[in-house]
Amino acid sequence: MSQADSLPRTSHNPTLATLLSLIVPGSGQAYTGKRERGLLILLTAGVLIFLLGWLNLWVLAPLALPFWLWQAWEARLYAQGRNPGTMRLVLSIALLVYAIGWQVTQIDLSRVITSAPKVVPFVTGLVQPSYFDRQIDTTSIPAAIQIPCGTTPNLSSATDTGPTMRLSAACANPGDRITISGAGFPADTEGEIWFQNAIGDRARARGTDGLLAFVADENGAFSIDALMPVVANSDPQTHRLEAQYVTRVGPLGLSETSRLVIGRMGETIAQALMATTLGAILAVFISFFAARNLMRVNPATLAVYYVTRTLLNILRAVEPLIMAIVFVVWVGLGPFAGVLALTVHSIAALGKLYSEAIESIEPGPIEAITATGANRLQVIWFGVLPQVWPPFIAFTVYRWDINVRMSTIIGFVGGGGIGFLLQQWIRLTDFRAAGAAIWAIALVVIALDFLSSEVRKRVV
Repeated sequence: MSQADSLPRTSHNPTLATLLSLIVPGSGQAYTGKRERGLLILLTAGVLIFLLGWLNLWVLAPLALPFWLWQAWEARLYAQGRNPGTMRLVLSIALLVYAIGWQVTQIDLSRVITSAPKVVPFVTGLVQPSYFDRQIDTTSIPAAIQIPCGTTPNLSSATDTGPTMRLSAACANPGDRITISGAGFPADTEGEIWFQNAIGDRARARGTDGLLAFVADENGAFSIDALMPVVANSDPQTHRLEAQYVTRVGPLGLSETSRLVIGRMGETIAQALMATTLGAILAVFISFFAARNLMRVNPATLAVYYVTRTLLNILRAVEPLIMAIVFVVWVGLGPFAGVLALTVHSIAALGKLYSEAIESIEPGPIEAITATGANRLQVIWFGVLPQVWPPFIAFTVYRWDINVRMSTIIGFVGGGGIGFLLQQWIRLTDFRAAGAAIWAIALVVIALDFLSSEVRKRVV
């Protein structure tokens, strides 16, 4: 006998059931006695209509037609005493839900192709991380200029040996355009133009298209226009423009980026280690109060169990990133805020894992020790701890692995570690430095994952 014929025939009118569900979704099911299913269909329809209206996605309303028609047909099948199944109804709902999700998340697969050139510098940085570099030699070629123009500007001229830089005018007013000409530079040299005011403050010079940069041609010459900035003093003062370029000399060695990555990566590992240690110590103590098999002695201890479990659930529900923001406001920027955030989250996560390990222990040793007249502390020391130390160690090592990964993200909000540097390099579009940090994070995470896996194999 098929499933469709397994239900008894009913006296309900199939046409009426169909019409009812067409008018009010789910009412036909309620008419045939499937009240809970009818209510669920009605609530689902209400939620979908609310989402379409709230998000102003009425253009997707035709996609609700399969759901509307199938639930009406389902009511007819119920009235005929047949079982329509659930899969088609679920698929019709899923069609509309995913269509709404597609619109809300603004998925546009064409942008993956059209915007691909934007990610090329980042991929290049990953392929060519700046771990090694030659010694950097920075050369600045100055030229003086008076802002605003006075009666008799008395300015020193550019040097006559080596690279030289000359200006099209000896003085200018704020907003004027000055042509900067360079000669004698190394061929194909890339550099930047800087402005230094009379009191020594420096900033990148700007042109009509943004910050000024130059590339010397094969003869070592360049020409570029600069806009004169607004200066604080309205009296004529001598400022200067500088053409600055970098050359690399000497043998390859560890770059400054490598030194920063190694230092911050060590800070990240130490941050995770301190948070895991502190969190584990406190979680061990708390976990006994969150173990039901130890706390169901009387109503008072059972109440402590529920309170402890609730607190652990609340703390675990708050992401470490949010905790890091709170602690950055509380104790300031730096790794200490990250340690506090990871410690609190580790207490919640390890407290749950430890308590579940305690709840799964064999009751025999506890009953035997209790029968000897041992007190509560002795029962825990001799009956519980020997059974839970192996999983405790495994959970703790695994948590250290997790904390190393989390500390990277926490650095993005000022919690210290390698994440802080990574955020800065990405913002400055220094993708080679960012690539060096990402590879360092990946290697450390892989190593710690292997270490934690081996420890868990040996102790569990």
